[in-house]
Amino acid sequence: MGEAVGDPFSALGDPHRRTILRLLGERDLSVQQIADTLPISRPAVSRHLRLLKEAGLVNEEARGTRRIYRLREHGADAVTDYLRQVWGERSRPR
Repeated sequence: MGEAVGDPFSALGDPHRRTILRLLGERDLSVQQIADTLPISRPAVSRHLRLLKEAGLVNEEARGTRRIYRLREHGADAVTDYLRQVWGERSRPR
């Protein structure tokens, strides 16, 4: 799979990318399926997916001429680890 080269926090900063992640949380989708649900072009969806992939949040799989995207199993680990580091025990109910 390779190491993530992008910043997951930067990737999560865009509302379209957050929507894409929410959609992929429901099921694996092609670029076209994602584009059909968003008010942006297919090339724009592809750019968003590239950034999400570089940030280690999604994986892609070639199926014929299509690319199918899915959430990366441990994609949110860097974000979760950072939040745990910052909040530590404060995040636990008292």
